[in-house]
Amino acid sequence: MSEFSHREVLAQQATRLRGDERPQPGEIAILPVPASGEPVEMEPVRAAGGVVAPLSDATRGLIYTTTRDVDTLVAALDAHPGIGWVQLPFAGIDAFGKAIVPAAERGVVFTSAKGAYAQPVAEHALMLTLALQRQLPLRLRATSWGKSSGLSLYGANVVIVGAGGIALEFLRLLEPFGVTSTVVRRSADPVATADRTVTTAELDEVLPQADVVMLAAASTEETRALIDAQRLESMKPTAVLVNIARGPLVDTDALVAALDAGSIYGAGLDVTDPEPLTADHPLYSHERCIVTPHTADTPEMVRPLLDRRIQDNVRAFLETGEFVGLADPRIGY
Repeated sequence: MSEFSHREVLAQQATRLRGDERPQPGEIAILPVPASGEPVEMEPVRAAGGVVAPLSDATRGLIYTTTRDVDTLVAALDAHPGIGWVQLPFAGIDAFGKAIVPAAERGVVFTSAKGAYAQPVAEHALMLTLALQRQLPLRLRATSWGKSSGLSLYGANVVIVGAGGIALEFLRLLEPFGVTSTVVRRSADPVATADRTVTTAELDEVLPQADVVMLAAASTEETRALIDAQRLESMKPTAVLVNIARGPLVDTDALVAALDAGSIYGAGLDVTDPEPLTADHPLYSHERCIVTPHTADTPEMVRPLLDRRIQDNVRAFLETGEFVGLADPRIGY
């Protein structure tokens, strides 16, 4: 990796599993099996000393490469109870829903890519923030000079919902702008690089003062429609909303209404609900909105970061027991 390559940003460092918590080392399978050729994940597994073999009763570890086919994963876990560890491909595990909860309850260790893609996603969040404040959605559609308008990020009050790697990297990127930052998270444990940390129960207290609201929380039942009509109405008309987490965190219909009414200054969405939006959806053409097609972390950015996460966790599986990105399907992240 070059000096300027992306690196992971971890809210929680590697966790050492001991005794019965630690999965039994052994052969590693990669699913789903590609239609032709070797899976690209084979190289990092082998680089970390792992033995890749077809799924069988000897399989003890599993690298799962997609969120589009949950059934294959569930079937593999049901048919091969010797599997003790599964590496999932993305930071969020919401696509698997409750389907993998039974496996977690019987002791299967799940790791995700949480923190691995933090830098490219936080970079995208900053881009959306600045573009919205400078009214690029409006100006890129303009056919005349227009009036001088726009906002500055310098000295802004920024509220970040979530305290994972993306939030930490976003806070680092904001440092030159001298913002006042508030992190909203489930626990009251303070985030060292934020000016203030509050719990989710205090979200309604901090939203009305926010100039920027950036969503970087997991998608769970508790966070569904977290930003609803009432909360959008409570925000400043000069506030921008950025969602690089998951679409269901925002009530889409309420967001359209808020943008139409000018209740907020703008919205930047790399994720939507539904995803993708219908081709004629009003958010695509709205002069207060930017929609990007879930490209905050492109495949070219993700590949080396996921390879490193796979290598780290194969070593943990075979040697050290120190897993990175432990995920709990019972709580959804």
